[in-house]
Amino acid sequence: MNVRAEAKPLTAPLPGGREGTTVAVEPLEVGRMHAPREFFEASKHLPLARMFGLGTPKSKYVSFPIPAYLIHHPSGPFVVDTGLHPSVSSRPAENLGRVPASFGRPELEPGTDLPGQLRDRGIEAKAIRTVVMTHLHFDHTSGMSEFPGATFILSEDEWTAATTESRPFLQGYRPAHYDYAFDYRTVSYDSALVRSYSTFGRTFDLFGDGSVRLASTPGHSAGHQSLICRLRDRDLVIAGDAIYTYAQLEGAPEPPRPYDRHTWRRSLRELRHFHGQYPKATIIPGHDGEHWKTVEKRYE
Repeated sequence: MNVRAEAKPLTAPLPGGREGTTVAVEPLEVGRMHAPREFFEASKHLPLARMFGLGTPKSKYVSFPIPAYLIHHPSGPFVVDTGLHPSVSSRPAENLGRVPASFGRPELEPGTDLPGQLRDRGIEAKAIRTVVMTHLHFDHTSGMSEFPGATFILSEDEWTAATTESRPFLQGYRPAHYDYAFDYRTVSYDSALVRSYSTFGRTFDLFGDGSVRLASTPGHSAGHQSLICRLRDRDLVIAGDAIYTYAQLEGAPEPPRPYDRHTWRRSLRELRHFHGQYPKATIIPGHDGEHWKTVEKRYE
């Protein structure tokens, strides 16, 4: 795979941090897709076949949200992941590729893409200076091209995997989404800036003020990361795809095909321990349609 884009290491927290800062978080649904339920929680029998729909008609596929997040920090608003590109509302295969568009049957109402929802809040996409990527799978990267003025922050391991994988499609990557001359900054979770936080073994303090921490939660992909956001009275964890469903915090079946099952289980343990120690904390999983119905419009 030939990716021309280059990344630089993030060697210090972002400017604008203030001691004692808390943030507000707005979860946004920026599209939906469809898949067999076994895509998220493995079947006991023929898990890979059931994952890809064997024995399940498309009429029985579940609809699941594609989330992104708007986070309000005193230094300015930033977003987490980018959801589906505006063109998906009319030409999904053009952006996502023929197979994902056919299998996943994406849905995006005009104006509900991330730039459109930001605009509804008085924020232009071009004003966003920071985009944190949990990982670079196509349903998270589809809209990256809409933020050419932003610095994209992701883990070093994720960037390496997404730009060197010989068969990116089979690992969920679509290089066309991120092969731009954008400002990519990578976090090394082996650097001296990384510290443990609560039950999470490796975290990076994004602004140096404790308000937003990036947590290494690999397994779903090579360098997946989650975010721990400090609200006024508790933490909120954007788990990303470290867990597909909320029930996986409490013993539901594992996904059928993580990138690395060992590290996925390690990341799950960190999330489960956090959930057990801080039951008042909010944890939002990656693609849980039922749980998404309970997610608040804004957390402060």
